Amino acid sequence: MCALPSPRAQRPPACTRTSKNSCALLASRYNGSCSNDFGRLLASNLKILRNIILKDDTEFIKVWSKTSKSLISYESGRIYFDNYRCCYSSLLPEPELLYELPRTPKTEKIEDALLCQCPLENVLPNASEQKSCLLTLTANNWLYLLSADTGETLQRVYLSSRFKFRSLGWDSSQETFYVKSVQCKQTALERQAGVDNNILMRVAAFQVFPLQLVGMLEINKKVFGKTAVDVLLSQGVLAVSHSSKLVRLYSFEYIVNEFRTEELILGQQCELNNARGIVGDAPYGVPVNICIYECPPVLFEMTYFENGVQIGGHPWHYIYTPNHKRHRGTHHVCSITDGALAKNGVQDMKCDSLEVDWIFFHPDDSGRIIHAGPSTINILKIMAETGCDWKYEIITDFSITAARDSNASQVIVTSSGRTVKRRFQMLDDDPAQETFRMVKYEDELDLLAVVDITHAEDEGQARLRLHDNKTGALMKRVPLEEPWDVTYSHEVYFDRDTIIHTVQEKNNSFCCHVYKMKRPASDQP
Repeated sequence: MCALPSPRAQRPPACTRTSKNSCALLASRYNGSCSNDFGRLLASNLKILRNIILKDDTEFIKVWSKTSKSLISYESGRIYFDNYRCCYSSLLPEPELLYELPRTPKTEKIEDALLCQCPLENVLPNASEQKSCLLTLTANNWLYLLSADTGETLQRVYLSSRFKFRSLGWDSSQETFYVKSVQCKQTALERQAGVDNNILMRVAAFQVFPLQLVGMLEINKKVFGKTAVDVLLSQGVLAVSHSSKLVRLYSFEYIVNEFRTEELILGQQCELNNARGIVGDAPYGVPVNICIYECPPVLFEMTYFENGVQIGGHPWHYIYTPNHKRHRGTHHVCSITDGALAKNGVQDMKCDSLEVDWIFFHPDDSGRIIHAGPSTINILKIMAETGCDWKYEIITDFSITAARDSNASQVIVTSSGRTVKRRFQMLDDDPAQETFRMVKYEDELDLLAVVDITHAEDEGQARLRLHDNKTGALMKRVPLEEPWDVTYSHEVYFDRDTIIHTVQEKNNSFCCHVYKMKRPASDQP
């Protein structure tokens, strides 16, 4: 085996370049004069793409549309139709079909799916495991691992012949996921016999790359409480929700270490719970190997009024609405360490609108909070109070406001020409005013994508606004051609040089519209 010359000897690192011209940087890549650090190279390329997108003469042109009778999904350059049966790539100038799975009866349809991106930090034994894949859960309790590019079945796991599994979710993104069953209901025979069914549901946890079973557990009401109604896994925490608007958090690592009776390996023989079979094969499935016989220590618990509890920020805080009617419409930001309410921690937009405001932790890992309403989007920061490191306050980093004409909203002109002042206040999301409908974050370009709606000739007109993520400055507006009917559901995705708009139409069908970045003809090679 011959030794390759050092990359540093072949080309200079990115940090030695002084040119800021986009064309010069692209030319240097063509000639191979680029960084020996792939992360720097990618970041530099994305910076160039951002600069091109934000130029005044760059447009987004609709290049493709397709209808569907079922919900349309999009993730990472792939558009899924017909319950994930058909997959199109949106990375090309026009979307093209990647694969189409055979039609199946309703008893075998795909119920839910997760896209798994290939790991970059380590090399796996099998080449097939190094590529992106699609995890799908079917109606007959099979978990499939499909190639994201061809749809080929790489692996499959049978879950259970007794419990109906219906949903997938990430515990830790691209590392561990869980499969959750529907809630167990008491059967007619159990009711006649007077037998109480205390099992709420089953949850199976897996690692990806390679696919490995962590364990299967039952959520027992005798252990977690009779009011338990739902459960999820997130960031190593088992969260149990109760009908009394209470949520309790438990360490999933503690549960696995304390209550796992046996480590199971997919495809191997197993004898557990008085039954024998191959783990992950039909009809044996995946047996319960995490038996929780007593309540684990509670890490955190909170009662809430609506919308549950969100945890995030730097340092750790949580957002919730206290369980009392007087707090309706407010969001309280508290420290997870001691539950103390942050200074200015009660966020209340006082929206007079049909649609409520929404709040969430910023997905850019800055620890900030996004609080959005019909006319205002506030980006909030969690800061330590001056001279007091253990107390925190919420300050506004920047705000984005919709264009409003206060005079036009309060004054109307009658057919006879008289000017009349309204006796009632217009709603914040009134169709006659510019209204925010959606806020997304494009992490690779570091842009906030905001959808605003205005009305002209009784039709809603949507625009995608691109704002700088650090300052909130408006960088660009992109009009969408399709009318925006607020009575139907919409989703807008902004991914590098592509905009995807999925919309539910009046005949209960769905349509996907794809826009691509286009430069003036004089700039085309």
